[in-house]
Amino acid sequence: MNLTVGLNELNVLARYIEAAAGIVLDETKSYLVESRLGPLLHELRCTSYSSLRAKAQADRSGKTLDLIVDRISTNETSFFRDSHPFELLAHKLVPDHFERSGLDKKVPFRIWSAACSTGQEVYSIAMTLKEILGDFDRSPVRIVGSDISEAALAHASRGVYSKLELSRGLSADRLFRHFDKTGEGWKIADELRAQVYFEKKNLIGPLDGSGLFDLVFCRNVAIYFSLENRRLLFDRLANLLSPRGVLIIGSTETLANLSARFEREEFHGKVFYRKK
Repeated sequence: MNLTVGLNELNVLARYIEAAAGIVLDETKSYLVESRLGPLLHELRCTSYSSLRAKAQADRSGKTLDLIVDRISTNETSFFRDSHPFELLAHKLVPDHFERSGLDKKVPFRIWSAACSTGQEVYSIAMTLKEILGDFDRSPVRIVGSDISEAALAHASRGVYSKLELSRGLSADRLFRHFDKTGEGWKIADELRAQVYFEKKNLIGPLDGSGLFDLVFCRNVAIYFSLENRRLLFDRLANLLSPRGVLIIGSTETLANLSARFEREEFHGKVFYRKK
């Protein structure tokens, strides 16, 4: 049985987690803390949520904090989740990019999937590009997937998915075209995996070092941040976009009153934001 988290414990722990990862946990989230961190108390032999926080603060390796963030993060994802961004990618953003650069100029299309969780969004992007471009040698592409969770990134990097994971958003046609059957499940094709690089990034920590991107997917992430951290995040994402680069956020999200550095655009009813 999980221990109950006291109100004062919750508030102190919530401040610690927000400072570390940006995730906001208000007083209504006690059930979330108990269900996700309760088992971790037993695993680490902590007698309370306060002692768990103290253990994390004393652990200079950062591993205990990583475990807390892994457990408390919402890693909800699926292949081609909300189909609009991938339709937008196929019918608007890819043609626009290669029209500007020219297919024979070897100008890479650089895409970042921020908070990519276990990789389904990254590979959905890769599949979409493969279906449009065909030959990656002629039309160079580089996709970076990042997440704060090391466990999620390890799953994404392996690129092996169960039948249940594949049943969420992936058609049978795409399964047989882009995956190979293995003893563990289905593995993403080597050609697609070669276009992808995964790295650990905390969206409220340093984000530089990866160069500029033509397109950033940052969907359903900022909703877990405070208003101040949302504004900081979108400002920093603008810094990492190339001139006229594009940001795609969640279908229920908006940049209204959050950032003046983007212009809202639509293509056949599908919304995206272009850097001014």
